[in-house]
Amino acid sequence: MIRFLEPYWLLLLLPVLATAGAYVWRQLRKSTVAVRFSNVELLRTLAPKGLGWRKHIGPTAFLLALLTLALGMGRPSVDTEKPLERATIILAMDVSLSMQADDVAPNRLEAAQVAAKQFVGELPESFNVGLVSFAKSANVLVAPTKDRSSVISAIDGLTLAEATATGEAVFTSLDAIRSVPADGADGAPPARIVLLSDGYRTSGRSIEEAGSAAVAANVPVSTIAFGTDSGIVDIGGDLQPVPVDRYSLAQLAEATKGYFYEAASVTELKQVYEDMGSSIGYRIEPREVTQWYAGFALLLGLVAAVCSLLWSSRLP
Repeated sequence: MIRFLEPYWLLLLLPVLATAGAYVWRQLRKSTVAVRFSNVELLRTLAPKGLGWRKHIGPTAFLLALLTLALGMGRPSVDTEKPLERATIILAMDVSLSMQADDVAPNRLEAAQVAAKQFVGELPESFNVGLVSFAKSANVLVAPTKDRSSVISAIDGLTLAEATATGEAVFTSLDAIRSVPADGADGAPPARIVLLSDGYRTSGRSIEEAGSAAVAANVPVSTIAFGTDSGIVDIGGDLQPVPVDRYSLAQLAEATKGYFYEAASVTELKQVYEDMGSSIGYRIEPREVTQWYAGFALLLGLVAAVCSLLWSSRLP
């Protein structure tokens, strides 16, 4: 989308439009003037054949050149995404026993690993990425780093454990973010937590407490509810349903100004990560495109000059 950095210069469009209006009015007025001649056939013989519509090409191109130059004075620009310096993404992954449910093929954990590795691999190289796993407790498996291979290796090594400490995952992720070196910059790095879970919290501090801590640290938590309500796992020979706690995850995302997503397949999860990758860790910067307008105006001016020289032997 084109926007103008100095829109007040667009007032220059007014005299250009006035000139265009005057030209149109002049042409219409000329066409209404009656030619007084007693012999119309003789007039056709004496009068040279006119240029017809071609006579308007030069003036039209000239007026368009002026119009384009006036627009260029407003410093037109397009919005572009730039990765944030020191941006830090913490990927918090649920490794509770419910992640062995096979309602998502081949099972929830393996599907999550595949999508997470693709997500990490596609993030800008300037980003720091960390990995936190959580079950009964939460652990930093990889501190924020630009080394993608260590994060991907750790994702491959995830193992299941009992319970689900969703709140602890947020607290541990916040600790990991605070460990990022300042590198001479002021304040904490711009950061976001991406938390994937499939079940209800059964251990550790509450999700509400975690949300308050994230808000205080100004770190949005985007959450992914992964799996379906038909998931079942065999725990000690006992089949237990493992539905997804969408409500709590949505509340956490809303409270921290993050995003909430649902994914019921590896394809949907990959799409979620793709959507996230285009919205986190970036800032929007205007990129000025005045040179495009100047170049187009120059081209129109040349067209006007050539047409005028060809058909009237003078410049416009």
